[in-house]
Amino acid sequence: MVMSDKWIRKMAKDYGMIEPFEENLVRKGVISYGLSSYGYDLRIADEFKIFTNVASTIVDPKNFDERSFVSVKGDYCIIPPNSFALGRSIEYFRMPRDVIGICLGKSTYARCGIIVNVTPLEPCWEGYLTVEISNTTPLPAKIYAGEGIAQIIFIKGNEECEISYKDRKGKYMYQSGIVIPKVEFDVQDDKK
Repeated sequence: MVMSDKWIRKMAKDYGMIEPFEENLVRKGVISYGLSSYGYDLRIADEFKIFTNVASTIVDPKNFDERSFVSVKGDYCIIPPNSFALGRSIEYFRMPRDVIGICLGKSTYARCGIIVNVTPLEPCWEGYLTVEISNTTPLPAKIYAGEGIAQIIFIKGNEECEISYKDRKGKYMYQSGIVIPKVEFDVQDDKK
């Protein structure tokens, strides 16, 4: 069942599901953020990792080269044409055991050719979201820090999951900044 604003407000207050929590939808002069009818519009922080090909490395999710990014901190981020940046949410999330969050991009950015991608917020996951922002246009794109970037829709299961993200010791648990891709290997794999 998709959860309403009333449920989201209660979970934010009683469970600390979203911190800081904006109880109203803030819209005037900004790309909107805060509580909406059936979701929560999260904000992007002022730190970004912008993809670059300066080091001419290969994009390898199993061995990602940090030199593929340039770190930027500021009120906005300019994403080069046909490129992307990583950011993180201002909000810290604590997901209940019987809830999953699905994140979708904001229509204001989508209408500019800017696509936002975030994987699901799994049951018992906790941390700041790492957000991937793709510029699909042939022009530079501007992303505003402190404003809305995506909306999370919360879906409550009929029962609690048997094994949560926390139970299986998920590798992105408790992330506090922008986290680049990582793959865990067994000790035996490291010796190969």
